[in-house]
Amino acid sequence: MLFMHRSTYLLARACFAGVFACACATLTVNAGSFNETDGVAIGGYDPVAYLSEQKAVKGSAAFTSVFNGSVFQFKSVANRDAFIASPEKFAPQYGGYCAFGVSRGYKAATSPEAFTVVDGKLYLNYDTEVRSMWARDLPGYISKADKNWPAVQQTTKVNR
Repeated sequence: MLFMHRSTYLLARACFAGVFACACATLTVNAGSFNETDGVAIGGYDPVAYLSEQKAVKGSAAFTSVFNGSVFQFKSVANRDAFIASPEKFAPQYGGYCAFGVSRGYKAATSPEAFTVVDGKLYLNYDTEVRSMWARDLPGYISKADKNWPAVQQTTKVNR
């Protein structure tokens, strides 16, 4: 049978708790104004192309613009200039976080191919399966997400 002095036991428990807390902390990702990967909003995809071409198009580091502190990339000068002229028109809703997640009260990462354009606004989702759930009640989920966004926007945890 193993016996430990009480102070050794308490120290071991504290160390375990610290290691556990550090491990859990690595699962949380801090969020900025827009969903960013490697310092670039929406994974470097061109927000203008989602609306004009109805598809996910990777932007280029050669064509960028900063909006609300986040760097956006574009496939062309024309797309960059359109964004600069009207960023609110092209920027994704809910900071580029998963619209379905926001409707449920949390931030989640998104997949470039999982998007929907509704009334000229870009909504991104976690993946295409989540997008299918989102599409079942667009008006209802958009209403819920619009109501939740002010509180969700303040959170720093992002489900990945």
